[in-house]
Amino acid sequence: MASVLQSLTTLPSYLLFAAVMLGFLLLFIVAYTAVTPYRDLTLVRQGNSTAALTLGGAMIGFALPLTSVASHTTSIVDLAVWGVIALVSQLLAYAIGSRVLLPDFRAGVEADRTAYGILLGSLSIAVGLLNYGSLTY
Repeated sequence: MASVLQSLTTLPSYLLFAAVMLGFLLLFIVAYTAVTPYRDLTLVRQGNSTAALTLGGAMIGFALPLTSVASHTTSIVDLAVWGVIALVSQLLAYAIGSRVLLPDFRAGVEADRTAYGILLGSLSIAVGLLNYGSLTY
């Protein structure tokens, strides 16, 4: 019984961290879809696998460092600071991947060339993993 009560005392912290992390994820989705030259969610709704892979990989890559921070700190400020850094990192990964590695990226996504989505989604996840591993306390 004592462990149940002790667990309930951490419920407010859990709810706060979960709300902040979900808020950051929504902010990231808005920012990411704003910088892409195509309508990500419209393409996904139309069954475009490439758009789903790029957006999905970016979301996973963004969530990884937030997960690392949340598991190593009790500070919402730390979570917010690293949330911004993770957001910028993922936008940079998109910019590099879509402009340097695949200069015709927009056409590739709109034509649903799955290999483009796999490459950019994988790059986003790789950047997220590197950020995750870099966050040591």
